[in-house]
Amino acid sequence: MKWTTAVGTLAVCAATVVAVPAAPAAHAKNGDTHITGQGVETTIDCGDATLFVNGTNNIVTAKGSCWAVTMMGTGNTVIADTVVNDITVYGYDGTVYFKNGDPVIWDRGRELGMVNRIQRVGP
Repeated sequence: MKWTTAVGTLAVCAATVVAVPAAPAAHAKNGDTHITGQGVETTIDCGDATLFVNGTNNIVTAKGSCWAVTMMGTGNTVIADTVVNDITVYGYDGTVYFKNGDPVIWDRGRELGMVNRIQRVGP
């Protein structure tokens, strides 16, 4: 084996390792809010974090800006001022209304033939 070939291959490997970019920083904050239960009615401040709602017939009013809203269960309702990144709904008969933001909407329940409502509402 020629040394120039081995050194050339090693240099390419080193250049490849140096060229790998760092992972992007996450934008969500610690302190996500979890609402779990049946028939819970509450108003929360999202604080730029993710709101998780799990259960049945919960009604959550989310003030401020939410990084994301994730809802699981049946008959839950979320009314959010702003959703920045995404809205994901699992389950059946869920409702998410949001006023501001351009979130990705992912209705997992609808994929399975269940009906949910996810909609932007007036200012």
